[in-house]
Amino acid sequence: MEIVRKNVADFLDKYSIKDKRVLIAFSGGNDSMCLLSAILELKENFGLDIVAIHLNHNWREEESLNEETRCRRFCEANMIEFYSETLSDKVKHTETSAREARYEFFSRCAVKFNTNVIFTAHNADDNAETIIYRIIKGTGMKGLCGISEHRDIFYRPLLMTYRKDINEYISKKGLIPNQDSSNNNDKYKRNFIRLKIIPQFEMINKYFKNSVNTLSILAYDNEKIIEEYIKSLKNPYETNNFICYSSALQKRLIYNLLMQNGFEYDNKTVSKLQKFVLENAPLKNGKRISLTDKSFLFVSSKEIRILKEAEIGKIQVNIAGEGIFDTGEYLLKVEKCTSKPSEFPPDSENVLYADLSTIDFPLTLRTRENGDIIQPLGCGGRQKLKKYLNEKGIAKDLRDKMPFLCIGNEVLWVPSAGISEKIKVTDKPTHILRLEKKHERKRN
Repeated sequence: MEIVRKNVADFLDKYSIKDKRVLIAFSGGNDSMCLLSAILELKENFGLDIVAIHLNHNWREEESLNEETRCRRFCEANMIEFYSETLSDKVKHTETSAREARYEFFSRCAVKFNTNVIFTAHNADDNAETIIYRIIKGTGMKGLCGISEHRDIFYRPLLMTYRKDINEYISKKGLIPNQDSSNNNDKYKRNFIRLKIIPQFEMINKYFKNSVNTLSILAYDNEKIIEEYIKSLKNPYETNNFICYSSALQKRLIYNLLMQNGFEYDNKTVSKLQKFVLENAPLKNGKRISLTDKSFLFVSSKEIRILKEAEIGKIQVNIAGEGIFDTGEYLLKVEKCTSKPSEFPPDSENVLYADLSTIDFPLTLRTRENGDIIQPLGCGGRQKLKKYLNEKGIAKDLRDKMPFLCIGNEVLWVPSAGISEKIKVTDKPTHILRLEKKHERKRN
């Protein structure tokens, strides 16, 4: 009993969890009952306000309902606030779906009870089983770190406590936990590891789980060293910096980028993305590769980053002077003009004769932004671009995809629609600008 109380008390001290409301994920099984009971013992010393939260998965009908009832009665007997929800029948009966549903429930409870501390009862055996599972599936150094002791609002006070010590605590306290019959069903992968695989390793080394958990600690320490080094790098996702790093560091940076954005990864995926980055690093306007239906990895000669669906179609290219500028979808050709045309082309041709003598380069060809303004041709004042587009009758679904020639937040040219008073030709044009879609150019 003492080792459980000591481990939990040390954990509360380590993370300075005092005078707080804490939620405890309470299934009523050995681990969560041990944790709830230990926290209850330490409640006064640490000034904790305890709420037990229970998600009824509703997979075993009467058995699940009885487990919820026993959890509620235990809390009532010990004057612990209890809250429960029942999982929808629509959730798939898989380990992954169940885990996702649990953590969604936990997050809702954190909001409901206005706290940022949720305890789950993962223990040292769980950690060893998780590492074995990851090794079987294929993992890297990060995966060998095992279950996090603390991540975001989730804390795991029993992570350094083995199941045998938990069971001893339960027995000595005379507690009667729920016994989930599905825990003995080895069709579930984690149960199979616990019931079939680990006992085989323990025939070779009876301290096998200790060895795995020691490996986890060493992997975590090495991860910390690597992350400290990466933090010391200056702008590692600037392409010129990235391509100078070793292949191993490049892969690690890509891995970190995927992890930070919540994407699944494996070594094959990371290697594929590394190759893509190196092949397309010279491209000024960049190229992207799909990660999901709505997300991409984008690389250009300037940067490497994750591109979300909402950003697709966004254009921003600096126009430094005369030349041809490629947005990926459009080409803008800027030429000096030495003579005045006999007639000016219509707006629909996307050919602009302009007087840029009072305008300083660089300009920007980009999609619209909040705060954009324009001084329409023939007008003495400026107005919001949104109003101008309304007056021109440009469809709303086109406005976020159109390219505009701008200087700062002022629009000088709206292709196919009109120009600013600031670049109108009164004597003779200084420049000719031609904008065309690349696929239309190829057909021509």
